[in-house]
Amino acid sequence: MLGKLNGILCLHANNVPWGTCGHIFSSNLKSRKYAKTKMIDRHVVPSDGRAVRHGMADRVENPQQLFQMLPKGNLFSWNSMITKYVTDGKIDDAAYLFDRMPQRNVVSWTSMISGFCQHGLLDDARQLFDKMPERDVIAWNSMITGYAKNGRMEDARLLFDEMPERDMVTWNSMIRRYMQCGSVEDASELFEKMPHRDMTSWNSMIVGYCQNGKIEDARHMFDEMPQRNVVSWTAMLTAYNQLGNIEDALQLFDKMPKRNVVSWTAMISGYTQRGRMEDAQQLFDKMPVRNVVSWNAMIAGYAREGKMLEAQRLFDKMSGRDVVSWTSMISGYAQSGKMDDARALFDRIQRHDVIAWNAIIAGYTQNGQGQASLTMFSKMLGAGMKPDLSTLVTILSASASLAALQQGKQVHKHIISSGLMSNSSLGNAIVTMYAKCGSIEDARKSFNRIHEPNLVSWNAMISGYAQHGLGSEALEVFEQMQQTGTKPDHITFVGGLSGCSHAGLVDKGFQYFELMTNSYGIQPAAEHYACMVDLLGRSGYLDEAKDVIIKMPFEPDAVVWVSLLGACRVHGNTELAKWAAEHLVELQPQDATPYVLLSNIYAAAGRWDDVAKVRKLMKDGGVEKEPGCSWIEIKSKVHSFLVGDRSHPQTEEIYATLERLAGSMEKAGYVPDTNVL
Repeated sequence: MLGKLNGILCLHANNVPWGTCGHIFSSNLKSRKYAKTKMIDRHVVPSDGRAVRHGMADRVENPQQLFQMLPKGNLFSWNSMITKYVTDGKIDDAAYLFDRMPQRNVVSWTSMISGFCQHGLLDDARQLFDKMPERDVIAWNSMITGYAKNGRMEDARLLFDEMPERDMVTWNSMIRRYMQCGSVEDASELFEKMPHRDMTSWNSMIVGYCQNGKIEDARHMFDEMPQRNVVSWTAMLTAYNQLGNIEDALQLFDKMPKRNVVSWTAMISGYTQRGRMEDAQQLFDKMPVRNVVSWNAMIAGYAREGKMLEAQRLFDKMSGRDVVSWTSMISGYAQSGKMDDARALFDRIQRHDVIAWNAIIAGYTQNGQGQASLTMFSKMLGAGMKPDLSTLVTILSASASLAALQQGKQVHKHIISSGLMSNSSLGNAIVTMYAKCGSIEDARKSFNRIHEPNLVSWNAMISGYAQHGLGSEALEVFEQMQQTGTKPDHITFVGGLSGCSHAGLVDKGFQYFELMTNSYGIQPAAEHYACMVDLLGRSGYLDEAKDVIIKMPFEPDAVVWVSLLGACRVHGNTELAKWAAEHLVELQPQDATPYVLLSNIYAAAGRWDDVAKVRKLMKDGGVEKEPGCSWIEIKSKVHSFLVGDRSHPQTEEIYATLERLAGSMEKAGYVPDTNVL
């Protein structure tokens, strides 16, 4: 009986549910033989996991109660309970039990040391390790692995060097951890010192070289191997694919003496990542055995290429879909702008996990449907699902797109209460959200709370100031960033040049433009030229702005021409405006922007015949101006309005208020500007 009870505890320690343990015990229990066993006083464990005393209501509901019924000297049971506590994350309970053990063996000590290491309590683990009366190689490996997994490779190496006898597990573990930390030279040094090597040793080096981008060293190691297994071949195959060397990967794949499903999938993934879906499909059709990863690779590949019919065809054929299958399809439809299809798939999922919620929320945000994103986020919280970092970053972006300040503040509070403020991605998203919602003061406060601002942080603050027309403040932050030694990128200079434009600092703008190319080697893109055109145009240097456009090393895009048109409108230069509008129409013939801007410029100059001509061109070309849209956030709800819109439930009250305001403005002497129509 003692052996069977110990067996139950052992099963549960290895994550077998308590009810199942009881079922296993009861199904093997001969009631007459054990009914009189003094140890458990005629307790029988039925299939629901409860031990019920014959004729009494006493029950054993959990392993702790069963453990208490066993003899206190049963070392196996003590070790099983400690292992279970460690597995369940109850490290304090495990330590409490360990301290009260009447006797311990090396398993007891090693289980406790491993538990402390798993929970990052390395000092506690080391204290136990130093107190051990005797240690075996497993105890040494547990402590060394604990240091290595927690990034303390120096301590791991010191202990490794002290180790009296090392087995293959010790050597391979150290090599693998060095590679994972990027310490390639240290890993190579240990590999050379190994008295014996097995297949794992060689594969650890190959995989490590590949993970650290040293493909030539990996190939050299691969060629030097006395014998290779499928892991060796697949590691090289995957490395070639990740670096884009698809032809080298294919040559290796063709030479493989034996392939498994991982090898086939690695080659298929290489094709799909390069958009070579026909090659991927041919290989997929030849696969002798497929798993869910193989199917997902194909589905994700078609989805990335926007070929949703092919992706849907495979998805429908697939059996045993997992969360990756569903989210790949949802993301694919979202990227294609088909949010109705994405939502229909989402609604078909029986159990939504955080990845599925993130996919649909991100889809709405990417397609400019911020309000739908906020609605889905509320439903996610209502379903009891805890958002992760990806969710929060996305919902902050949605709040920013809607200028939904109150919603953004609520998310910010959630982040603070969750203790996630130290995450740089969230900190940057918060700064951007406040800036886009018009609260530049809160953006600066949030920026100041970031412990170590990275490039994205600086860019968010510089761009935020520039978007608010606070050019001097934007340039001040730009200078502060340079003082920290942070290297600016092309986005930084867009913000800096935009700041110069708003502050009217023409000379400073040219200095930044030259600094970008001469000091940082950044080639100006269309957005940088657009900033220069805007800078010169705002300051009235329209001919110089035109000269910048003419000298551009590539064809100007729409942003450049719109910048010039805007400057022409401010300064009333109708001829240059016509020149810019003609080029803009060539680029975007169905876009109403150039027609509207040019019409306004003509109207401001009193050239009504030309206004009529522009409107006729729009009509003849079938160009329609998109209705203006505005929105306002009230009590964390965003209300949007189109021109002439009467769909709002409070339409009557809104229009009545507008009429009263218009009357009050007229009485106050307000005269509308009819130069802009």
